[in-house]
Amino acid sequence: MAAIGFRNSYAARHPLTGVLVNLLLLLACALLALGLKLPLVTVEKFYFFGNTVSLLSAIGQLWQGQEKSLAVLLGGFSVVFPAIKLLLLFLIWNLEDTQSMQHQRNLKWLATYSKWSMLDVFVVALLVVTVKLGALAQAKVEFGLYAFAASVILTMLISAWIGRYTAE
Repeated sequence: MAAIGFRNSYAARHPLTGVLVNLLLLLACALLALGLKLPLVTVEKFYFFGNTVSLLSAIGQLWQGQEKSLAVLLGGFSVVFPAIKLLLLFLIWNLEDTQSMQHQRNLKWLATYSKWSMLDVFVVALLVVTVKLGALAQAKVEFGLYAFAASVILTMLISAWIGRYTAE
């Protein structure tokens, strides 16, 4: 098993940058949590009927509505993968010995996974477009969508920033 320690991590070798990266990682985690829980869209039909949907409530409704495969797909790409990516970034930046084999495997996995980063935003954008195309329905974008998109974009920027240090 690879040694986990702070002494040879990127954060230890770059203390000021290490604090900033960790603060940004915490911000990305908070934005992800807000984006999952807060409403993404409010849909109004005929000005009388309204429905506010968060990402987690949409996944729950899909699961209960016998659309389990779609719920798993949306949950995987919008909840599980972003959380795993944030966890991996935290481990790579703070805890891993940069010379270990585990570190190199995590970097390769992160590089492969990063290609899928915008898929979750694309899924939410499709949801909004689909709702807006509905007959006599209007969709109002809520703060949850902005928080979720900000989390994904911030995570991508942090990943690129950490990538600069891994290339040293």
